[in-house]
Amino acid sequence: MSQLGNQPLPSLVALRAFEATARHRSMTRAAEELCVTHGAVSRHIKALEATLGARGGGASEPTPEGQRLAEGLSTAFGLIHATLDRLRPGPLTLSCSASIMLCWLIPRMAGFHRRNPDVQVELNMNYDKVDFSRDNISVAIRSSTIVPPRDAIIRELGTEWIGPVCSPDYLAGRDLTAPEDLGSAHLLSTNTRPEAWRDWAQATGNGDLGLKAQRSFEHFYLLIQAAACGLGVAVVPHMLALSELQSGRLIAPFGFVPGGRHLRMWIAPQVAFRSDLRALESWLLGEMRSFGRPPDPALAAVRP
Repeated sequence: MSQLGNQPLPSLVALRAFEATARHRSMTRAAEELCVTHGAVSRHIKALEATLGARGGGASEPTPEGQRLAEGLSTAFGLIHATLDRLRPGPLTLSCSASIMLCWLIPRMAGFHRRNPDVQVELNMNYDKVDFSRDNISVAIRSSTIVPPRDAIIRELGTEWIGPVCSPDYLAGRDLTAPEDLGSAHLLSTNTRPEAWRDWAQATGNGDLGLKAQRSFEHFYLLIQAAACGLGVAVVPHMLALSELQSGRLIAPFGFVPGGRHLRMWIAPQVAFRSDLRALESWLLGEMRSFGRPPDPALAAVRP
């Protein structure tokens, strides 16, 4: 048996449990990730603590020695994943919010596949933090408000432009010629961004107009459809409403302004070397340059 000094080397299973526990600061979450019981993780951690004197963070923060061990193990397991990917590469997995997927990504995916017929891309709907290894994510599109994984390769995708939109029928007969007039409109928002009206007012230099939504929806894609159906006025990112603006189902009476957020692409380091990843990265950057730029003033329609 291999030795560490005069002691046998810990098992890979125990080291994996230790690394997951230190990363999550929780044995429960480590057990969920590894699909084992809490008791099994606890036994592995106790054995490692006795052997190495390094605490993994189950009930508290890991010791400095434990943190160094966890960081080294994380690098090592990442290298193992990368090596296996080279031998048996699977499909890429692209993660983004449901709204970006439905309103922006899926309508463009046919163009990607025409240019890259041999590249397989699976889609994952999520707008929060990810763990590349645990969640099997290759690329994630995220807002700058979300903290990326420590090992993520980050590409900037551009500033998010925001503005109020509504249907032409809703605007007809209403006096919405200045931002202050929105106080008399039926304002809509999303549960994921309840501060959208305040953010827009500040981005336009109007300070706090005191605008508050009367109705909220779970996702932006639902909010956009509600506005297109005449239920009120919604502040939305330009890229998500582009199709409805181009078709005339929505108009933007005050245009769009740069918001305080921007989009980023996170790339898992274990797939960064792959040619199919480079093709997907290049395509996403190109699409964002084309559709994420400041909007055409013609799309910021004025009153009919």
